[in-house]
This record gives sequence, structure tokens and C-alpha cells, in this order.
Amino acid sequence: MKKYFYITVIFFFIYFNQSLSANNTKLYDKIDLFSEVLNKINNEYVEEIDQNEVMDAAIDGVLQSLDPYSSYMSPEMLLNMQTETSGEFGGLGIEVGMEAGVVKVIAPIEDTPASKAGIKAGDYIVKINDVQVQGKSLSDAVELMRGKVGTDIEITVRRKGVKKALIFNITREVIKIQSVKSEVLEDKIGYLKLNAFNENSSNQIKKKINIIKKNKKVKSYILDLRNNPGGLLSQAIKISDFFLDEGEIVSTKSRNKIENKKFFANDGDIIDGKTLIVLINYGSASASEIVAGALKDHKRAIIIGEKSYGKGSVQSIIPLKNKGAIRLTISKYFLPSGKSISEVGVVPDIEVTEETEDFKINTESDNQLKFALKLLDD
Repeated sequence: MKKYFYITVIFFFIYFNQSLSANNTKLYDKIDLFSEVLNKINNEYVEEIDQNEVMDAAIDGVLQSLDPYSSYMSPEMLLNMQTETSGEFGGLGIEVGMEAGVVKVIAPIEDTPASKAGIKAGDYIVKINDVQVQGKSLSDAVELMRGKVGTDIEITVRRKGVKKALIFNITREVIKIQSVKSEVLEDKIGYLKLNAFNENSSNQIKKKINIIKKNKKVKSYILDLRNNPGGLLSQAIKISDFFLDEGEIVSTKSRNKIENKKFFANDGDIIDGKTLIVLINYGSASASEIVAGALKDHKRAIIIGEKSYGKGSVQSIIPLKNKGAIRLTISKYFLPSGKSISEVGVVPDIEVTEETEDFKINTESDNQLKFALKLLDD
């Protein structure tokens, strides 16, 4: 019996090694093919090319073939991204992603040039100045939108339900993200508008709440996550924890089971159990969806507005030798209910859609906020 066992094991290892060898051979053949294609392009393309740019595009193409959120960042792009995460950068104030090869607006950040011009979550960017965007990588599109502060840019978009393309002329500015805005509405409702989840967001929101709490007339709160494209997972966990006494906030599942994680709330509700409404829309993505989803699952808040974007994955910035980096999807996150929001989003408890084409948050046209205020009055 042992003899047959040894023969089987030896046969398995021979087959396994042959399989590995065959796979390696195929891989090396593909690498040789790529080198041949690059050489043909370099020698025969109608115009002279920059091989470095072609290689960058190839790397980016590999990453974007995985999902819409993985991408390559040159050293310059990485530096810009780090500036954005810290809360101050130059540009339009717009978060974009890819969908079926087209650049799609995730959200325009409030009080930025893009938001003021009228760009909306869900818009498809088809042209930047005179350059057609379709077929270009997300990195290329982002670079086209960047420019010196004070310079103008023309963005052409396609919008669902609108037949003609819309053209917006926007002036680039230094974008200073005021992560949290707050005020007391109707002398009794604490209003918190969270625009992004950057490294200062949880500290800012805690300070704002403590200021609001000094007004003893405040009986309820509104957390506005509309057009918040997300940001740091750690900040989403901290901010969710502010409003929960216990229970799971979010879990992440990776390729390696050992890296799977669950995050739980600590004891202590910062607003002492007072009524909480969370406003979301299609521009609420990623970290915003973690907060809204956790508070909904624990029945801690009433979620009002429109279904959120549906970005249920976590990206890690992995440095490279050239001082650039890759943004790579390393895990997916799941709500306390066990549901994933990837491509599904968080569904509000009460759906209230934008009523007008010129709808803008926290203005006279903001029927979603008006509905929330009326609900708290009743």
C-alpha cells in the first residue's frame, strides 16, 4: 500500500512541477510578445513615442483590467494624492472613477469649482477641453483635469435623462476641503455636513458635536453624507463609533483569510441616544456607505435620500521602487448584516429624490433636507 502511495505522491509532484513549468512558459511567451509589440510600436508607429509613457499606460491598463479602482500612480501623481488626503490640493474638487471604459463622476465635493459649476454625481465625462476621454485611462483623465490654479478648463458631460451633452467651463482653484460644517437649525436640530473622510475628519466632527451640545435646546441631529466620496476607512470606523454603543461596524474580507478583520464599536454614544437622521445620495460612496450602512443595520439612524454609489472595496497604496505606487484593491467590506454594498449601495429607509435639475445641497432647492427637518418637527 505504501508503495502505491509513494508512486502517487511522486506522480503528483511531477504533474505539479510540469503544470508550473507550463504556466511559466506561457507567461514568458506573453512577456516576449509584449516586448515584440512595444518594439513594433517604437519602430513603426506613425509618430515618435515616449516609451516611458507607453510603459506607464501598460501598467495602468493591467491594474484597471482588475476593477475600476485599481490604478498606477507615477511619482508626481502619488505626491498629488498625498496632498489630497491631507485636505488641501489644486484642481476642480471632483472624485472620479471608471465604468465600462468611461470616466464617471463619483461626487463633486461641496463648495469646490466642480460643485459650484453644477457637475453632479453620476455624470459621465466625455471630453476635457478638446480631448475625447473615452479610451483613455483614469490616470490620463485625471492628469488632463489638473492644471495651474486660475486656469480654465472645459468639461463636457453626459447626464442620465438629458439628451444633449452638457458643457461646463470651470476655473481651477486650490481646493481646501472643510471636512465638517455644522450649525444648529431651527434652534433645536444639530446639523453636521461631512464632506470627506480625511485624516482630520473624526477630530473635527467630535469638536463640532461638542460645540452643538452646549445648546441645551438641541434634541436631534442630522448627519449629511451627500456627495461625500469617502476616504480613509479608519475615519469611517471612528465616526460610526461616535453614534454606537456596541456591535460590529464593518468587516473586511481579503484573499488571505488571516487578513480578514472585524471592527466593533466601543461603549459611548456621543449624542446620548438622541434621534439621528443620515442623508445620502448617489454621490455618497465608500466610507460614507460604511457609516450609513452601519447606522442603518443597528437601527441607530433613519437613512433618508437616494441609494448610495455602491463602492464596497478597500484600496491600499503600495509604494514602488520608482517612488510611484499602485492603488490596489486588497479587500472588500461588508456591513454588520453581512451584506456587501458593491455595485448595490445603501438603500435609504425613506427615499427622497432630488426634485429639480438645479438642486444644490443646503439651499432653497434642497427638498431632501427640508423633508428631514419636517420629519423631526412632527
